Amino acid sequence: MKTVKLGESDISVSKITVGCWSFGNGEYWGKQLQKDVDETVRLALDMGVNTFDTAEAYNEGESECALGKALNGRRHEAVIISKINPSNGKNVREHCVKSLRRLGTDYLDVYMLHWPINQLSLQHFTADSSIIDAPPTIGEAYDRMNELKKEGLLRSIGVSNFGCTQMTEVRETGIHPDVNEITYNIISRGIEAEIAPYCMEHNISIIGSMGLQQGLLTGKYAHPGDVPKHQAHSRHFADFRGRETSRHGEDGAEKEVFEAIDELRQISGQMGVSMSQLAIAWILQKPFITSAIVGVRNVNQLKVNIEACLLTVPRKIELLIDKISRPVLHKLGNNPDYYEHSSKSRIF
Repeated sequence: MKTVKLGESDISVSKITVGCWSFGNGEYWGKQLQKDVDETVRLALDMGVNTFDTAEAYNEGESECALGKALNGRRHEAVIISKINPSNGKNVREHCVKSLRRLGTDYLDVYMLHWPINQLSLQHFTADSSIIDAPPTIGEAYDRMNELKKEGLLRSIGVSNFGCTQMTEVRETGIHPDVNEITYNIISRGIEAEIAPYCMEHNISIIGSMGLQQGLLTGKYAHPGDVPKHQAHSRHFADFRGRETSRHGEDGAEKEVFEAIDELRQISGQMGVSMSQLAIAWILQKPFITSAIVGVRNVNQLKVNIEACLLTVPRKIELLIDKISRPVLHKLGNNPDYYEHSSKSRIF
């Protein structure tokens, strides 16, 4: 498994990052057995996948607990990425220590704000209006992260879902973010216009999240109505699909998305690979992508996804995929916040 240096740090990450959102059980993804987590994490390490992405928000901290249990005795082999809710930016030390305890470790490899600090982000992470009235600042949050880094509790500092203006605000504090973790996949290409070029210019690695668009790019759904509400509340879908979980209020791009999926199904069949392998390999061939986060729930899914790292997508096929997914890009635009109305993006 090839590893790549993360930004200006001394950390090397695998081309595949195991997404741990489902770990620890929760309403969003449903039941996840610890036995499967243990087997998946240990096999990932055995096969050279060293990077694991979690957050304090994932299943109310249970994702971190489950990952920590699975890494027991092998912590030194892993790169752990975790994220703090933007509403907790004034209490970075307290929340970092809680994450460390849940993970059973005395340091994090990468720590980042889960979303930028702005009113919309804060509203989705806290019900405490007093926090929203007096939000933390970028300076406060990242100064505290830098203190933890100097103490050895963090190896690297990053951002998650930040746009160019927001990354500039972080850099103006004197801190260089080594990585921006942000959505990127065949039908979520909003970062290509501005964010990816900015990151390449300033040596900020990009770890692409939602590599399979929460299962959509596995090909298992034939119709928008087949997609569970939690996976159908993005702007790819009409607002009503996600029922009470949707908040973007847009018409979606269902026609364009499922036409692209149908064509991807044909291409992957002709190549003799799964659609998910094709989708992952396409991401990894982009020069601005350091690693791709893919949710993995068991060893079978892990093996399939690792095989994608060995797949070379011919240039002709890569350009064809670019072409067939372009209508989705045109419909959704260059806004990489896929959960808010285009006029209310949290990313800028």
